[in-house]
Amino acid sequence: MTIKTSLAAQVRSLLSGLSEHGGQHLTEIETDLVQTNVLLGEAIEKLSASFLAIHATVTAQQQIVDALLAGTAVTPDAMLELREQAAQIDRHVNAAVTGLQFQDMTTQLINRTVRRVVGLRDVLEVLGTNGNAIPAEGNGEQMHAALSEINARLKTQSIDLEKELRKAVRQTHMESGEIDLF
Repeated sequence: MTIKTSLAAQVRSLLSGLSEHGGQHLTEIETDLVQTNVLLGEAIEKLSASFLAIHATVTAQQQIVDALLAGTAVTPDAMLELREQAAQIDRHVNAAVTGLQFQDMTTQLINRTVRRVVGLRDVLEVLGTNGNAIPAEGNGEQMHAALSEINARLKTQSIDLEKELRKAVRQTHMESGEIDLF
């Protein structure tokens, strides 16, 4: 194999590796952002439903309290209804709190996405930094060695980034999955 062919193979390998590793990391970023969007949508729906249900229950409870204050005799049914509505308010508040947990999960996803973007930028900086080390007037062997080193560093840095960013948020919907919050 001639030096020219060898250099072409090294450049091809470098660009292929850059494309492959960059594409993998960008796919992970896209996946995290889609998952974050789904979680946000579900959480907002849950919060809206919970707050509307709390409002409806408090309104119904207030009507009973108003009737009691107006002098209407307290019946056992009215007392039972007040207790049931208090229990409903507790359930709706708990559902709203569950909806608020999305903030923990989405914060984790966003932080992981930011770390992945920073890591991808660092991977690309390897090219810039080491690319400048390629001698413009060097012989073919020097260029071959420099390109091989860049390829190795690119691969190592990409693998290290992937190890660091193993999926920590396994929750894909508000009502399912595992939550690793810390």
